[in-house]
Amino acid sequence: MKQPQWITIGIAVFLVAAIYVFGRTVPAAKAPAPKTAAAASLLSAGISTDTILLLAKKQLNAAQNTHVAMLENSISRGAVKDQQLSVYHQLAHFWGDSIGLFPPYAWYEAESARLENSEKSLTFAAHLFLNNLLESHDQELPMIKWKALQAKDLFERSLTINPENDSSRVGLGACYLFGNISSTPMEGINYIREVVTKDSTNAYAQMMLAKGALISGQLDRAISRLTTVHRLEPENIEAILLLADVYERTGDKATAAGWYRKSLLYIRRSDARAEIQKRITDLSK
Repeated sequence: MKQPQWITIGIAVFLVAAIYVFGRTVPAAKAPAPKTAAAASLLSAGISTDTILLLAKKQLNAAQNTHVAMLENSISRGAVKDQQLSVYHQLAHFWGDSIGLFPPYAWYEAESARLENSEKSLTFAAHLFLNNLLESHDQELPMIKWKALQAKDLFERSLTINPENDSSRVGLGACYLFGNISSTPMEGINYIREVVTKDSTNAYAQMMLAKGALISGQLDRAISRLTTVHRLEPENIEAILLLADVYERTGDKATAAGWYRKSLLYIRRSDARAEIQKRITDLSK
């Protein structure tokens, strides 16, 4: 099963990806067995971390596999915490910088964060998974769930340390909303609404609720939320492009073209600008 179509919201997501996204997404390879509570839940998602790591290793040459095995063995020998953290960081940078595979890179960043157990490291790793989930296209459902479960576990750990972190609460809600890990999207929406009720100027929460409205086809609500985001963050290019896309879907070509024109103020890439200009021309016909 492919990722639901609502993740790819027309040209808006394509252009945001073209401008900002450098994330990497590929199945991954074998490493130390999962040790966290969340890892046990991954089997119910249809894919395990071991499977992801195993698939990644199959893309390595012999020398690279030897290097990874050496690092993994240094963890399994029961190294002290500082040494374990160092090895996790080495593995993360190897998969991210040298190989360019997101899942094993993020997994080792997450393992490092769990071991360090600081709010900063946990939220960093949680947002790594969540942002990649929202930005990546054509993902299989098990991979979507795996990323969402990883992010959920990390956000929950972070909230245990600081229950007042609104960004983490919104992120946790987004895991339910976009990760297919709950039978009811309201479970995720409620987390996010708690934050908006407390602080209506939280642009991150407003954006997530806008995307939630798009999932359910509530375009008017999506426009209202996105307009709020734009008011709070006038240079938020994602909000601008989503507004253009949503107005286009409602048939309001003139307003859609206006938002596309506004986006040109913040876009420098020539290919993205050309795509926007083409869209404006098509809408003007």
